[in-house]
Parts: sequence; structure tokens; C-alpha cells
Amino acid sequence: MSSPTLQTSELIEMFELAPVSLWLEDYSGVRGLFDQWRAAGVTDLRAHLRADLSRVLDCTTRIQVLKVNRRTLELYGAESLAQLVENIPRVFRDDMLEHHIEDMAQLWDGATRYASQTVNYKLGGERLDIALNATVLPGHEQDWGRVLVSIEDITARIQAQRAQALSEQYARGLFEHSPVSLWVEDFSAVKRLIDEVREAGVTDFRTFTDVHPEFVQRCMREIRVIDVNRQTLTMFGAPDRHTLLSRLHDVFRDDMERHFADELVDLWNGKLFQQRELVNHALNGDAVNVYMQFSVLPGHERDWDLVLVSLTDITARKKAEAYLEFLGKHDSLTKLRNRSFFADELNRLERRGPWPVAVLMLDLNGLKLANDGEGHAAGDALLRRAGEVLAKAVDKNICAARVGGDEFAVLLPATDARGGEQVMARIHELAELNNQFYGGSRLSFAMGMALCQGGERLEAAVHQADQQMYLSKKAFYEAASIDRRHG
Repeated sequence: MSSPTLQTSELIEMFELAPVSLWLEDYSGVRGLFDQWRAAGVTDLRAHLRADLSRVLDCTTRIQVLKVNRRTLELYGAESLAQLVENIPRVFRDDMLEHHIEDMAQLWDGATRYASQTVNYKLGGERLDIALNATVLPGHEQDWGRVLVSIEDITARIQAQRAQALSEQYARGLFEHSPVSLWVEDFSAVKRLIDEVREAGVTDFRTFTDVHPEFVQRCMREIRVIDVNRQTLTMFGAPDRHTLLSRLHDVFRDDMERHFADELVDLWNGKLFQQRELVNHALNGDAVNVYMQFSVLPGHERDWDLVLVSLTDITARKKAEAYLEFLGKHDSLTKLRNRSFFADELNRLERRGPWPVAVLMLDLNGLKLANDGEGHAAGDALLRRAGEVLAKAVDKNICAARVGGDEFAVLLPATDARGGEQVMARIHELAELNNQFYGGSRLSFAMGMALCQGGERLEAAVHQADQQMYLSKKAFYEAASIDRRHG
């Protein structure tokens, strides 16, 4: 059974009503121009055309438009073929010339059809992004006298692609240039491990992680870092992403396992957004205090395969907080505890002991003489030396405090009279040693000691030690024949 043959009138109607733009064109002028160039010795058409784009325009002007369909007139905003042909230079211009080089090169190389994505313009000047397909019709392979060209308007698609590319560029810019460290991570393997534990019947996940620290370690190893931004490299002192990712064990160490266990417990309980303060480490070993925010991104709650982690460097803030806390409990000049801390420690020891508590009260001899004779800078230097000696004489857990201008106190819990006397002797020894390394005013203390047993008031012991200290100071001045009002 033979197929019915389409009549000429039907073919013409199909051409006219086709939903894409169709052009019937005569390329014989282009063929003749190519023959001239070959005869002149041109072998590389691409290079020949790129050397002078006016040659591309010459090719374009030699194409004769014989017929276009209705869709073509609609697409280009033309009322007739004559109007369209008259304005061809306004249709084929600018960007199209560069794109047309490859089209011409394919014909030069012997192809009888070619496809490209290029740019045309409507008669009103609007840009058209098009997909072009051209075919030399059968019987015209030698002279290119009849070429059928179809043009599809892909402007909307190209604009959408451009918008998407701009959106991706914008998002990438936000990520790369964020002032905080950003990590994109894949937690899907961690999700599978947690699900396996749940399916095994575990209900108390906190106890499970305490008993099985190896599970926490395995989860840490299963995290896949997809990307990090520039601030991350800067914060951790890494020259590039590869170096950072190959040394994550240097960044996340020490207490990180404990913090990560807390993170896993929150994930177990369905908390997909988390915040906490952590300590990480730069590649040079420096501690980096960070404020971490962890979020499973929307649409990925089922498998946790896309997680955003932000790390804000709060090292400066933590140092400032630590310094303020230090100032709240310490004397800024001597670095010993201050009077406020001393009072709190008295109350604490009075409630809890351990007993007996030896109380030492000390007074710095000769401070006024130093201030009057050498200036307050010399007096401050003497006070700093006193702080050095007292800090060295007692353990770190012992309260040694500056409680007045030249007055100091030491609280020795669980220390009897003999232990207190040993500390006093050590203070004297260290003061003598200190004097060997410093010129100027001589460092010495007047000291008194009292014991406090359980049930007694420490304030009474402080007063008693104070009285002993004054006796010692009186003896110092009498021995030196110095008027106390000037010493």
C-alpha cells in the first residue's frame, strides 16, 4: 500500500502555517564567494573571517531571501516579506556576525546542513535568541540555490538560563564572601548510622554515646565536607581547600568529640537547627573560639545530605570576657586576687573548711618611702614584685590577695600552725631572692598569722593575724629607726 503524495498546494500551506519560523533562501552567492576565496588561496575560512568581520557581513548580504512563512513575519515584527528583506541589516547584526562564522565554516567544509544558537533582532530592535537549523535542499548540493532555514525563538529559555546563572553567581558570591566561616556538609551517612541504632532498639541515645565513644568517632569520620568559603580558609590559616580538608583532624580535636556527641543527641531528638559555642584550632595550633550554627537545609530533612554550618570567630570576645572575669577577681597591678574575691573566699571557707585554716596578713614595708623618694612608678614596681613573690610562694588553689594599698592576705585551708610558718618562711626567702635581681627599694613584708578551727569565725582570725602583723611591722620600723609616718 503506497503512501498518499502531498499536493504542491498542501506543501505550500504547511510551509505557511508551520509553528516555527521558516525561510527559503538562495545561498548560491555565498557559494560563488567561497570559490573566489579558494582560488585566492584561502584554506582556513574561520581564520579568514575572524581577521575581518566585514567578510562575514559580505557572506550575509549575498544570501537571498526567497520566501518566509507567517510565523517569521510575526516573530520579527514585519508586515511583509518586502519589509523584512529591506531591513535585513537590522535583523542580522552585532552578535550574529561572530556566531555566523561557524555556520559558514561548516558549509565551507562540505556540510549540507548545520545548526547553531545565535542572535537576531526584531525590526523594533528587540533581541532574539534563536536556535537555527539550515539544510541545503536535495538537488541543490552543488550550487546551494535552495536552502531551508528554520528558526526557533528561545529568548525566554535563554533569559531564564541567564537569570539562573545570575542567581547562582549571586548565591555563590554570598557564600564565598560571607564574613563568617561557612561549611556545606553531607550528613547522610551519619543519618544512616543513627537510624541503624534506633532500629536496633536503643532508646537512651545519650547513654549509648557515653558507653560507645567509638560510635561518635565513626560518625565524625563519616561527615563529608562538600565546600567551604574563603573566610573558612582565612580563619583556620589554610592556603587552600585541599589542605584544610586533609587536616580536619587538626581543626576538630580535644573537646570536639564531646561537643559532637551533644550534637548527635540533638539530631536524635529531631533538632535539625542547633547553636553552641565550641573551640576549634587553626592549622598552626592556635585555639579558635567559635559560635557554631548548624542547620539541615529545607528539603533535605529526610536524609540530611545537605547541611549548612556557620562558624563565627568569637575568640576576641572570649578573651575580653576572660579578661573582665579576671579583673573582677584579681588586682590589676599585682595579678593577685582582689579584696572582693578574698571576702567571698572567707565566706566559702567558713561554710565548708577544710579545717584548720591558717590566715596570714602581710604589709609591704617601705612603700611610702618608695613613693615619696622615687615616685609612684617605683612604688608600683615594688607592689608588682610583692605580687610575684606571693604568687610563687603559694599553690594556685591558695588564695593570695591584695586587700589594701600595701596590705596582703593569704588563706591556707587544711593548714596548721607549722604549715603556716613554713609558708611565711618561704615568703621571706623568696623576697630575699627577689632583692638580688632588682635594684632600688628593698622588698620585705611584715607578717602575722592566726589559726581558725571549725566552728570559729574566720573574721576573728583575720583580725588576730592583723594584730600580729602590726607588731611585726612595729618591730621592723623600730629596728630601722624609721618614723612610721614616713615609712
